[in-house]
Amino acid sequence: MDRPPSNYAHLVAGFTGGLTSAVCLQPLDLLKTRIQQDKTSIRNVVAQIRSPLELWRGTLPSALRTSIGSALYLTSLNAVRTSLVRLQPQTDTLPSSSKLPKLSSSLDLAAGAVSRGLVGLLTMPVTILKVRFESSLYQYTSLSDAVKQILKNEGPVGFFRGYGATCLRDCPYAGLYVLFYQKCKSWAPRFISDAEASPAHLYTTTRSTAINSCSALVAACMATALTSPFDTIKTNMQLSPRTCPTFWKTCRVLVASHWTRLFDGITLRISRKAFSAAIAWAIYEEIIKFEPNR
Repeated sequence: MDRPPSNYAHLVAGFTGGLTSAVCLQPLDLLKTRIQQDKTSIRNVVAQIRSPLELWRGTLPSALRTSIGSALYLTSLNAVRTSLVRLQPQTDTLPSSSKLPKLSSSLDLAAGAVSRGLVGLLTMPVTILKVRFESSLYQYTSLSDAVKQILKNEGPVGFFRGYGATCLRDCPYAGLYVLFYQKCKSWAPRFISDAEASPAHLYTTTRSTAINSCSALVAACMATALTSPFDTIKTNMQLSPRTCPTFWKTCRVLVASHWTRLFDGITLRISRKAFSAAIAWAIYEEIIKFEPNR
């Protein structure tokens, strides 16, 4: 019987997937932040970009946050889900596109939310740096300069600005994502053309990767759409702490302008999240699947 992947494998797989997706998709993150910042259209934001390289402004803090955050999140998520398996003994022994444990919908929802909330708190300072580098409101010359300026002007609390909104965004998102992802993986084989073949033949490396990627993409789209307002609130709290000091104050400011402001940048966020999930989770699943048994 194969041994489950080690924690080291989950760390490496999560880090690799997160880093790859962060670097590839940074332009979408930057455009989304600028749209939420300036209350404008993507056309106007693109017109203000001085050079293609500017689209990758903030890549370093973004890559640090996503790679480290992804490694910590996926490792802790696996630890939580593996522990919860004891509450629900595994009875499904059929082949699968994944080595991850199988849980009920409610346990998947809880595991994703709890893991994301804890890791989100640990990575919050890097999130602040990422958002401010992506915006055009702060002209920091380096990461060290950004750290010094935040400490000088806002104190240590500045590194956790908007954590409440971030938690309200990330915990439901992560819970819904894990729930939708696991459901999509179980439904996907029904749409494979030769689904009458034996279960073992459905999960070749190519098909498993396709199933995991498509499931991640669909799950991310659904979870992102449902939690998008919290992302807009979080971004405005982090970029404009004087006019948007609290969650409810930010809500009132945005709604007073127009309720649709709560969905600023939703198209870019869905695109970024969907492709990021497809890349990161496909890499993650394949690395842990093929870790050599010790």
